[in-house]
Amino acid sequence: MPWSNQSGGGGGRKNTGPWGSPPPGGGGGGQPPDLEEILRRSQDRLKTILPGGGGGGAGTIGARGIGLVVIVLIGVWLLSGIYRVEPDEQGVVLRFGEYTEWTPPGLHYHLPYPIERVITPKVTRVNRIDIGMSDSGSRGTRDVPEESLMLTGDENIVDIDFAVFWVIKEAGEYLFNIQNPESTVKAVAESAMREVVGTMNIQPILSVARQQIETDVQQLMQKTLDSYGAGIEITQLQMQKVDPPAAVIDSFRDVQAAKADQERAQNEAQAYANRVVPEARGDASRIIQQAEAYRERTIAEARGQADRFVKIYDEYAKAPDVTRERMYLETMERVLGGMDKVIIDNEVGGNGVVPYLPLDQLNRSSQPSTQQGAR
Repeated sequence: MPWSNQSGGGGGRKNTGPWGSPPPGGGGGGQPPDLEEILRRSQDRLKTILPGGGGGGAGTIGARGIGLVVIVLIGVWLLSGIYRVEPDEQGVVLRFGEYTEWTPPGLHYHLPYPIERVITPKVTRVNRIDIGMSDSGSRGTRDVPEESLMLTGDENIVDIDFAVFWVIKEAGEYLFNIQNPESTVKAVAESAMREVVGTMNIQPILSVARQQIETDVQQLMQKTLDSYGAGIEITQLQMQKVDPPAAVIDSFRDVQAAKADQERAQNEAQAYANRVVPEARGDASRIIQQAEAYRERTIAEARGQADRFVKIYDEYAKAPDVTRERMYLETMERVLGGMDKVIIDNEVGGNGVVPYLPLDQLNRSSQPSTQQGAR
């Protein structure tokens, strides 16, 4: 062994240490080791191990072992670049800290560390952010007025609590374009809600416009986040509570009740108008039609009388005496037909009164007696 070859001369073997010098504290009163001698012997030992060190077969075996170890280490280092992306993840490859590409789920390879490394964020997990309320643990949720109180377009104040649901759309943009994603989403949601509510009156906000508000706020949030390059997709927005401020809610309810009474009175008046106006229009139309009918009838009668007069005149022109006598008799018949008549003939002897049978009086006296008998 080399240790024995480096020992000093002499017949007997001394009790030496691993470097050929007596161990410290040994018996026999040996001297302390020489530092230069120890260094020289160490160099000689390394020469026998390293290739070309003159150590013969032992040096060659040591060199091969070191080479094999180096090859194994390099192989392990290269294999460390294999990585797997889970189905709910997206791989983001960084080369010397700079984003280069993203990889889908499955097995992939990247240059080993420290050249490249991979970050795999969860891209399908739905995240939720509450605005206007915070979780107080066992005590439930706590209202946050500085987030929920908003000014409407008609200068009223409304208390709105809502929740935003979002997922990672593009992992590279999500990791490197925004510093604090949750705070960014919360600030954008609050700003978008205030902008939409500020353009509307309070009444539709409290009643029928919830769905429209949710849609408008979601679209505005997505547009803003896309302009930031945030790599975030807003999947849903839910309005949890929409009320007037707690300090004035009783007065607000009184105002709403008064408005409801006003709307009811207006509806009743409109119903009455809807009933009366068509009736009036119908009466007006009926009167107009009656007037038109009377006009047509009067015109027709006038035309008939004119035609009759023309015909009579034509006949009168043919025989004036006969026509004149006939017209006289017809006229006297119409005049004297409904009158009580006394006929006096001067040529008759006596007082000149001609007796006649009053048939019309007999008819009038017989009709009442017949009605009394029927009773």
